[in-house]
Amino acid sequence: VQLQASGGGSVQTGDSLRLTCEDSGDAPTSYNMGWFRQAPGKEREFVAGISWSGVRTAYGDPVTGRFTISRDGARNTVYLQMDNLKPEDTAVYYCAATDQIMSSSTWFRQVKYDYWGQGTLVTVSS
Repeated sequence: VQLQASGGGSVQTGDSLRLTCEDSGDAPTSYNMGWFRQAPGKEREFVAGISWSGVRTAYGDPVTGRFTISRDGARNTVYLQMDNLKPEDTAVYYCAATDQIMSSSTWFRQVKYDYWGQGTLVTVSS
């Protein structure tokens, strides 16, 4: 599994961005995927997760209703659509993969994820 996150940039409050996480490795499409973020001086936190089938999703409280996670199984790609961005969304965003069964109590647990991509920086100015 080789994850590559992209799509970050500098935007203003209220703008939208779409992050992309591609797996360039030879991994099956049965991985559950997650997005995490780390703001300057803060711990990394869970943003969103999606099951391998795309049927189940989970979101962190700060982004619920504004961010949408989706995936294209055929292309082994996961997206994070971020709308109505706020300055507090400024962070480095990471995608991660796991073949473990995920539930509402485990999506946010970083130790559950086996593979991590490099981050992509999102900066939201007021």
